[in-house]
This record gives sequence, structure tokens and C-alpha cells, in this order.
Amino acid sequence: MAVDNFRHFATAAEKCFVTQPTLSLMIRKLEEELDVQIFDRSRQPVVPTEAGELIVAQARAILSEAGRMKEIVSELRGEIKGEIKLGIIPTLAPYLLPLFLPKFLKDFPGVHVKIYENTTEEIIEKLKHHILDAGLLATPLGDSAIMENPLFYEQFVVYGSDKESILKKSFVLQEDIDVNKLWLLEEGHCLRAQVLNLCSLRPTDEEGRQLDYEAGSIETLMKMVNANSGITIIPELALRDMEKKEMDKVRFFQQPAPVREISLVTYRLFSKRRFIDALCFG
Repeated sequence: MAVDNFRHFATAAEKCFVTQPTLSLMIRKLEEELDVQIFDRSRQPVVPTEAGELIVAQARAILSEAGRMKEIVSELRGEIKGEIKLGIIPTLAPYLLPLFLPKFLKDFPGVHVKIYENTTEEIIEKLKHHILDAGLLATPLGDSAIMENPLFYEQFVVYGSDKESILKKSFVLQEDIDVNKLWLLEEGHCLRAQVLNLCSLRPTDEEGRQLDYEAGSIETLMKMVNANSGITIIPELALRDMEKKEMDKVRFFQQPAPVREISLVTYRLFSKRRFIDALCFG
């Protein structure tokens, strides 16, 4: 697992507190016992072979389940203790985490939470490889291996420059969106795909200066609108800490407004059910 994580034998050995020759010998012996090559050493960085990927995934599952022993005992005593590794998408993390995390940590002092900010694709991959326990994502995902626990629905809103006529309207219709004035997040963010779908855009339709710019965060999108012109579409939770002058640039969609579903997701073999219940309802 360490070699897979770091893709470097020397670094993996250091993290495992053994020498590199010792680590290499241990892996060689495992490969001989299984009669299969786990890592392709001819490539740099080192990568698992096709069979190795399956073996590493199984190793993660074994260690994850072994770590459940203490948690099972705690659950039998009515306690919730242990570690949970939670992934969350960047367009949700700065707005949702402050709403529940402080209270959760106070209510469950025996739980150690590790937060990882990743894209949807990265979180799904890490769930399947048992690197993460759960994820907070926009759903549905359309992946039968992932279990979805819907939490709430979040509206989209329009944030526009003072120069834009759209601010003269009380409510916005989807057809009011001028795609040539629209600032978007960079590729890989699910929010980008949702906005493109909302505006019925196809990749070949992406013309104009704004659509060529790749922003990394919602805050960057808003700053680009403020400094230049145009509009962007952001989730409603991003309004929580806005000042009045920024709120004056916000327009809600006419009902029924476009929304995104936010869910707590797990891999189908996930076993820490009481952690999920605590996160959802605690």
C-alpha cells in the first residue's frame, strides 16, 4: 500500500520505518508466493501491474476491516470511536464544513475526522480503493458501486457584474443566461458540468473569452466578474458569508429553480454504518 501511495520504493520504505532492501525483499517474497508481479519496476514512478491493482485494493480492504475490530467493540458499548476519512468537493468544502463539523467533533469526541478536498472523480476512485470512507458530493453519480445518502438540495443562483443588464431583473430564467458572458470553473469540477448542462451547452458551443478562462474556485469566479464583466452561476451556500454589496449582485432563478442534490456517499462494501448515521443525523 505504501509503494502504491508514494510510487517510490525508498519513500515507501521510509514511511514504513524499514530499509529499502527490506521492503523490496518483502514485496518480492509476496510476488513469489502469489506467483504474480505486483509492481512494474521498469517504470518511473513505479506503478502497480493490472494484477497488482487488484491485490493492492484487496490489501486496503483487509486492513480497513481489521481496523474495524476496536470500532465494533465501541459500537457494542454504544460508543462511536475511531477514524473516518471523508472526501469533499472543493465547491462544497468551504461552505458546508463550517456548518456541521464543529458540532460533530464536539458531540463525538472519540472520532478522529480526516478531511480530503478532491474532485468527484478522485473521491469515487479513492472510495473504491478504500483510501476514503465516505464522500460529500453532488449526486446522482450513476455508479452502481456507490451508495448515495441524499442530504439536501441546493439552489443555483446568478452572480453578475454591475455592468450586466441581467441585474435589472427580479428573477432570472435559464434562457436569460448569455453563455458568451459566462465564467466557468476549470475542467474536472462537477459544478462546471452542471452549469453547462443547465445552460444546454455543448463543448462545441464554448466560444468567447470567458469560457476559455479556467478558474479554480468559486471565489475566483466572483473576483473575475467583479474585476471585469459577465456573470457566473454559483451554489446557494456560497451566499452565507457575502456582504451586502456582493448580495446586490445576486439574482435567484424563477421557480422551479435549478438545484443540485448533495449526498453523503460510500462504497457498497462500507462497514462503518454508525459513522454515517452520526454524520447524517447526529
